[in-house]
Amino acid sequence: MDRREPLIFIVAGETSGDNLAGRLMAALTRKTAGRARFAGVGGPQSEAQGLKSLYPMSDLSVMGLAEVLPHLPRLVRRINQTAAEARRLAPDAVITIDSASFSMRLAHQLRGSGIPIVHYVAPQLWAWRPGRAKKLGRRVNHIMALLPFEASFFAKYDIPSTYVGHPAIETGVDRGDGPAFRARHGLPADATVLCVLPGSRNGEVRRLIPIYGEALLSLKAAYPDLRIVIPVVHAAAEAVRTMTQAWPFQVVFAEMEERFDAFAASDVALAKSGTVTLELALARVPMVVAYKVSAATAFLVRRMGVSVDHASLVNLLAGRLIVPEFIQEECTAPKLAAAVAEILGSEAVRASQLQGFGEVAKALGDPEPPPSERAAKVVLDVINGRAA
Repeated sequence: MDRREPLIFIVAGETSGDNLAGRLMAALTRKTAGRARFAGVGGPQSEAQGLKSLYPMSDLSVMGLAEVLPHLPRLVRRINQTAAEARRLAPDAVITIDSASFSMRLAHQLRGSGIPIVHYVAPQLWAWRPGRAKKLGRRVNHIMALLPFEASFFAKYDIPSTYVGHPAIETGVDRGDGPAFRARHGLPADATVLCVLPGSRNGEVRRLIPIYGEALLSLKAAYPDLRIVIPVVHAAAEAVRTMTQAWPFQVVFAEMEERFDAFAASDVALAKSGTVTLELALARVPMVVAYKVSAATAFLVRRMGVSVDHASLVNLLAGRLIVPEFIQEECTAPKLAAAVAEILGSEAVRASQLQGFGEVAKALGDPEPPPSERAAKVVLDVINGRAA
């Protein structure tokens, strides 16, 4: 094969991974002067960069240990299908993006193929399964880490890893236009706006939206004119719209491409734990973090043991509690409502969070070169045999 036209096999299993894939593919295209070719599995962002997905990415978008079980036969079929296609194409590299359960099983299937495997978004073994790092090292050739402390963790297990930076710092999340968003959607300049972020998976939405709705009912008396903005992901849009029909406030649904404007227009956010908390921190939106998985998944996770003090990335990066977290049994409507009310009612609480967001931005490091460019360089170095 002509190495000047590398074939790169991408596997992204959910919306956040697809966003990463799209930016990585664009960077690879630039670095190879348009010669890079792509195959694999992805969503709209990957497809916009020229990928023809082997099957719908939604087939892989399952979250939670217990939630995976009913879908296991389909996932096994997709693992086998993906591995067979990768072996058939013999690409210059396979890039698995997040979705660690699927990605690691795919890597296992590709053992002995001679295809370099790079995993993008380090599995959070440092949080709950450090002993499995050695097994990971037998499955992948290189890890591209998003958080600054992850590369040193994997180095202890002799796993090649590069800190490429978190994608949130290159998205432009800090440059949203709040006044323009309010004008577009008929939100008065002096209105109090709450941004609600229930997640991108239908399972997350089904668990969190009812709790969010109860919390809003509790806030109704004190904030009768509160306006709600919900950035919606296509995969979960129908469920979100259906489940919020009875909410007692004006609700504005924002498309994903205008979510940064929605953040800039918001006074406070109620967000599920995940990457969006970093985006909100960089956009300087005070927030309350909530998350809940099924009881069965929670039981299994606790049996495995968790070795970190915080759940949200904002608090993890700062090394202290900057934003309130309400996880699992703590994720109740009264607690969420009280935490939102505290932010809206206290300048000191808002100022404290904003100060912490500065610490988070500093921890994420220099935005130049952008993380996608760094990641593309790692991929090409692995292909050319130059990576450590």
